[in-house]
Amino acid sequence: MKISFHGADKGVTGSCHMIECAGNKILIDCGLYQGGHEIAEENAADFGFEAADIDYLLLTHAHLDHCGRIPLLAKRGFTGEIITTAASVELARLVMLDSAGLQEEEARYQQRRAKRRGKKNARIAEPLYTTLDALNSLEFLGRRAHYRKPIDIAPGIRATFLDAGHILGSASILLELEEAGREHRILFSGDLGYSGRAILRNPATPPEVDTVVMETTYGDRLHKQLQPSIEELYDAINDTVTKGGNVIIPTFALERSQEILYYLREGVENKKLHRYVNVFLDSPMAISATEIFRRHPECYDADTLQISRDGKDPFQLPGLHFTRQTADSMAINNIEGGAIIMAGSGMCTGGRVRHHLKHNLWNRNNAVIFVGYAANGTLARQIIDGAKSVKIFGEEIRVRASIYTIGGFSAHADQAELLSWHQQTGNPARTFLVHGETESKQAFARKLKGTEVVMPDLGETFEL
Repeated sequence: MKISFHGADKGVTGSCHMIECAGNKILIDCGLYQGGHEIAEENAADFGFEAADIDYLLLTHAHLDHCGRIPLLAKRGFTGEIITTAASVELARLVMLDSAGLQEEEARYQQRRAKRRGKKNARIAEPLYTTLDALNSLEFLGRRAHYRKPIDIAPGIRATFLDAGHILGSASILLELEEAGREHRILFSGDLGYSGRAILRNPATPPEVDTVVMETTYGDRLHKQLQPSIEELYDAINDTVTKGGNVIIPTFALERSQEILYYLREGVENKKLHRYVNVFLDSPMAISATEIFRRHPECYDADTLQISRDGKDPFQLPGLHFTRQTADSMAINNIEGGAIIMAGSGMCTGGRVRHHLKHNLWNRNNAVIFVGYAANGTLARQIIDGAKSVKIFGEEIRVRASIYTIGGFSAHADQAELLSWHQQTGNPARTFLVHGETESKQAFARKLKGTEVVMPDLGETFEL
């Protein structure tokens, strides 16, 4: 029995881990690296294993940094079975097709740019994978996992998906391994959610295991409390609308968009927000994700499930507009005040939010509200860190709008929640820390007691 690490080992993106047992090779996730342009080389590099040798892929959830290299895996020869929850199947399909479209769009842009510059001998830019590659990878989606119902993957390998409370359909995965008379229980945390949030249940209580592989995104800090964060959101919106400005909320299409819609609806119903403010969900992907959320009430917590059973839509409020078409998105920029504009991406690395920032960031009456994680090297992090100006589409834009960073909406567990979750795994002999910046992992490692803590390097292999 072996485990090896092929992503998210020295950072928070690109999750990919491999188990070898009983003659089978099993991947836990196969995610895309995200960040600056130099990340493209990491995504295109060898996996560290042969794609054709992988027998199974177990997907914890549908965020791009966990599923985004699956089309590349298939392109390079994977023909095994992908197993995940029903909600993650729908969301992963959406995410991977969107990613393929962005890859193709970027390749076309680079080709046009080289042509304009007269570089006849320039290497032709090609997408990491195409829409066809993404569609082909969907053929390998096999059995659907149900929370707490074990699946016999292969002789000697059993998997149990546990609700991780992170995004719709997200899971921690318990693997029960047997080989040559030896048994081993290893638990992959996936990304763990933050208890007490809207829509989803809290992370399930983990079982006792021999080995833990866990994320440490916020292993070095505590989040703001949720209710004060909601009030801060309402205050920031009301202040900006009163000044006659627009509110830009860079949002992740999965979970964060739906969560903010949920709280905006509550704010209007409780008269804490202006009833007739125009709210634009300007993200085709977020719109589609919201429709998927509506189809999976089995993932809801008790409160959201009751809202749905009462015949109400948890994500609908007065003045809400879904803008799928590019022309409708462009028209939003003609609105000089009184609008809440939710657009992707959450880290401002692409998508329509960059256009809205270009048109609104320079105006003192406007506000930008960040409600999620921003990795190093991203436009969002530059703005959060206090940049006086930023470059968007080659143009230098002054940062004059009010900038809010509201951490209480994080979909990730904070240090206290991570510790609590780990303590319930019994006394694992070894704990591998992944999916976190170095400082975050080190801070979290200092809090762990009674377990050997390992922070693996990319490509490193360990006997179980």
